[in-house]
Amino acid sequence: MKIALLTYSTKPRGGVVHTLALAEALTAAGQDVTVWTLGRGGDTGFFRAVDPRVRQRIVPFLDGPPQETVGERVLRSVATLRDAFDPRPYDVVHAQDCITANAAGRCVRTVHHIDHFTTPQLAACHEKAITEPYAHICVSAAVAAELADGWGIKAEVIPNGVAYERFARTDPAARARWRERLGRYILTVGGIEPRKGSLDLLEAYAQLRAVAPDVRLVIAGGETLFDYRDYRARWEARAAELAVDPVVFGPVSDADLPALVAAAAAFAFPSVKEGFGLAAMEALAAGVPLVVRDLPVLREVFAPPARFATDARSLATELATALAIDDPARREAGRRLAARYTWAEAAHRHLGFYRALASSPVTPAAAGPRVTWPDQAQPHDGEERGAKLARPA
Repeated sequence: MKIALLTYSTKPRGGVVHTLALAEALTAAGQDVTVWTLGRGGDTGFFRAVDPRVRQRIVPFLDGPPQETVGERVLRSVATLRDAFDPRPYDVVHAQDCITANAAGRCVRTVHHIDHFTTPQLAACHEKAITEPYAHICVSAAVAAELADGWGIKAEVIPNGVAYERFARTDPAARARWRERLGRYILTVGGIEPRKGSLDLLEAYAQLRAVAPDVRLVIAGGETLFDYRDYRARWEARAAELAVDPVVFGPVSDADLPALVAAAAAFAFPSVKEGFGLAAMEALAAGVPLVVRDLPVLREVFAPPARFATDARSLATELATALAIDDPARREAGRRLAARYTWAEAAHRHLGFYRALASSPVTPAAAGPRVTWPDQAQPHDGEERGAKLARPA
């Protein structure tokens, strides 16, 4: 089967990580896979080496004028990829985000999470990228429920995989180097932005220092298409008011990231909107205590090994508990959970879905979800499936 997977960037964001890992697993399963993306800022390759059996098509995307808005940049991204991409050689065209779904035309779409935009261009792009694909995949049942409630779309649920061995078997010397450099630290991955709950984490860190003054907050990652300068300025001003000085790395190399995660005393994941939480699952693979936002999707994916928090105060409390109590049973439960999610299984389920679409006599999006979890594990009884959304105007 000839498969095109489309992603919007070469940078290490969750959707890009997902696309590359899925492409490699599909290729290992004997499929002919090409990954299409935009090469922003002069990029000619992805943030990491990719299995050479995966074909790569990186479309140059030049920087726009200084006054270009986010909406204009998104529309230019769509147009640039659309002009370069030819769907005709492929049996399956599978877009992983709003930009590529708008560029691809007829396609399968993975909806990793649902955004809500006020900028007209972004709102229109988001709506079209949900309503026009002929079939949908979600990485969690909670996001599939949002699609069903807000748009009447039934999606296939195929959870992410995780590079378990990379995070569970890190080099002790590399971990020691991070600890020598940073001391005892709480790590979060994803940068400083509204969706990641960065201000809440900052407030929690300031409270936590009253009981754990030796602990540092380390923030890694943060490559994004969007402009969060105003939010970042608010975050920096609040850090000064609170007299705290977190370590902000920005993107960390793919080679260095596993040891940075594994050396952490705890991992914080206070996102207010997620589809799965791949970075948090990598922390569980590394045996690191995990504290996440108490969202239906994160309950679905991370209960029971994670600790859950609703706001800055409870986040500080749960992080303090995670730092103070060594809980081998919880760590082992986290490792077992992470080990269940493999990219080979994700690829197997994607192939089954693609083949079902090819043979289906009915509109694929109306066929209904088939939720299958690793080792047949099901979300915990009684968990919420997500609040009903009003469809954007």
